[in-house]
Amino acid sequence: MLNLARRNLTFSLFKTTSVHRLFPRSSSSSPEASDNSFRVSYLIDSCGFPTDKAISASKYLKFKTPDRADSVIALLKNQGFTETQISQLLRKNPTALTCHPEKNLLPKFEFLASIGLSESDIIKLLNGIPNLLGKNLKNYIEPTYSSLLNLLQCNDRTLRAIRKCALVLDADFQANMIPNMQILHDVGVPGSKIFHLLNYQPRNFLATTEQFKKVVEEIMEMGFDPLKTAFVLGIHTLMSMSKSTREKKMEIYEKWGWSKAQILVAFRSSPVCLMMSEEKIDKVMEFLVSKMGFETSLIAKNSVLVSLSMEKRIIPRCLVYQYCLDNGLMNDKNYCGISWWLKGTENAFIERLKRYEPEASNALKFYQEKLDHANNNGHMSLPFQIES
Repeated sequence: MLNLARRNLTFSLFKTTSVHRLFPRSSSSSPEASDNSFRVSYLIDSCGFPTDKAISASKYLKFKTPDRADSVIALLKNQGFTETQISQLLRKNPTALTCHPEKNLLPKFEFLASIGLSESDIIKLLNGIPNLLGKNLKNYIEPTYSSLLNLLQCNDRTLRAIRKCALVLDADFQANMIPNMQILHDVGVPGSKIFHLLNYQPRNFLATTEQFKKVVEEIMEMGFDPLKTAFVLGIHTLMSMSKSTREKKMEIYEKWGWSKAQILVAFRSSPVCLMMSEEKIDKVMEFLVSKMGFETSLIAKNSVLVSLSMEKRIIPRCLVYQYCLDNGLMNDKNYCGISWWLKGTENAFIERLKRYEPEASNALKFYQEKLDHANNNGHMSLPFQIES
């Protein structure tokens, strides 16, 4: 097990019998609060609980003096939590107020810091899964982390997974994660592709085995190749949205002339085309089809275009594309070439523009101006009307 990198923290605050109230005590309590115990008043005045939440939470708390609870709040403040964050955390897990701050809570903070999580990472983690404060460090948290580390084989990747989905530190590996990985292995998905999904979208593996298997079977029926990354990306896409949401997005593509067969081909080619919002899909299609005049079938064959940034990729590159046409640098619209024009890397695109320098030295300058404008302002207006 990891040796904990103990931080030199001073906890004299824990020895005090009280802390400054996070929220000023009101001069008068509601009738409901006044009829309740000391715990209700404490939750309202010291933790910012609404009266109804305080009454509900008080049923699960047994403390009769503020000493322990004050020490817990002091520890959280010392770990970087703001008053608002403390209130949010305690509302989700009020029983944390009864934990021993130095024996039960502090070691967990030290462990999380020792594996490489920053203060802000830990705050985000615990606000995401506040019940982790009540888990046993030696028997639960450390073994769970070790299991995840063994799967990902690298601490950096493990930290990335934790930051992506805090729930992996509260996962039942034997019940869901490992069986779901086995399902992928059984249908022929290479270990590297399974690793890719686990590393970047670990939440998918937390689904029940029944749910996960159903999605994998649907992806197989759609004709995805298990050997390609698109297979696991397709799984992530289907698991990240409801069937009704998916159908609404498909309806937008149909509105722009895609057949169901074209949508399926587009999805297999680039699953992310269904991850985009309905508004984004509509905006990209409107611009490329109505403004630029490209065939809708061309976009269906290059569905990754829908996922590109409108402001920082599609619009500036299309504007310079039109600029090159208007200045005679290209004979006519190259409908096949536009896919590369938009998909090419930034360096490759710049090299392409440099070819036009002898004939039109402003091509590269024009593009850089449009790109700088988008980067500085976050949006771009069209300087001229593009004919459809």
